[in-house]
Amino acid sequence: MSTGPTGMLHWLWITGLVIVLDQWTKNMASANLELYESIKVIPFFNITLAHNLGAAFSFLAGEDGWQRWFFAVIAVVVSIVLVVWLYRLPKNDKWLAISLALILGGAIGNVADRILLGYVVDFLDVYWGSAHFPAFNVADSAITVGAIMMGIDVFRNPNK
Repeated sequence: MSTGPTGMLHWLWITGLVIVLDQWTKNMASANLELYESIKVIPFFNITLAHNLGAAFSFLAGEDGWQRWFFAVIAVVVSIVLVVWLYRLPKNDKWLAISLALILGGAIGNVADRILLGYVVDFLDVYWGSAHFPAFNVADSAITVGAIMMGIDVFRNPNK
């Protein structure tokens, strides 16, 4: 079995799928809801349109606009690193390839919003009682799942 770099770029279809689903759902939410309008779906989940000017959990959202380009540049650099990493992966490292493809799709989905709109569209609102988790989107979900998969990979293969 070959363990040398062979390029795992064929997993980029997952990246493309994440980007398409992310942008489609954000467009649907933006077209059908007013800002902060909320639709109850089930007792702990709403669809609520929000605009995030900052990073994760609205970090630096209160700044005067410089953060838009700062986070956009970081996302572009991270995306390039992820593509190179994916290219260099051994053929037998499918789990990590999928996790990188998910993270890349999420990063591109959110950076597209940040560059084109100046903010990231969030609309998934999970809560318990009156405690709401920060609103998020499909891109954030893909990044989270990819990061969890990477964490699992570290525990499954500690010598990698």
